[in-house]
Amino acid sequence: MSVSGDIETLLKLRTVAVVGCSPKPSRPSHQIAAYLIESGYRVFPVNPRHAQILGEPCLASLTDIEEPIDIVNVFRRSEHVPEIVEQAIAINAKGLWLQDGVDHPEAVQKARSKGLTVVSNDCIMRQHLSRFR
Repeated sequence: MSVSGDIETLLKLRTVAVVGCSPKPSRPSHQIAAYLIESGYRVFPVNPRHAQILGEPCLASLTDIEEPIDIVNVFRRSEHVPEIVEQAIAINAKGLWLQDGVDHPEAVQKARSKGLTVVSNDCIMRQHLSRFR
């Protein structure tokens, strides 16, 4: 599938775990999670340092989420991506979205080999805005 096709596929899904979500409104992870909620997505903030973000319970890891997750949206440094991919595979996520500046070719290849649709080094909010607003 093309990059554009992967983006379209993921944007049609509705449940997003935001890994590295910040409680600080000035942070992109917070702003994008808020935008996704406002746009009708079900968002699960993932950050072990906080109990709640954006009025939602904050979970320590992807494996703590008790509902099916469509997209794992990553706001962590690239060196953390392999561990996140392992968790995404373990929870049977459908897709992996690595935000601007986040990429890990080996982990991306592993995710794709396990059937996840992957978008890397791109912004989910920017892509959503360009298509739906």
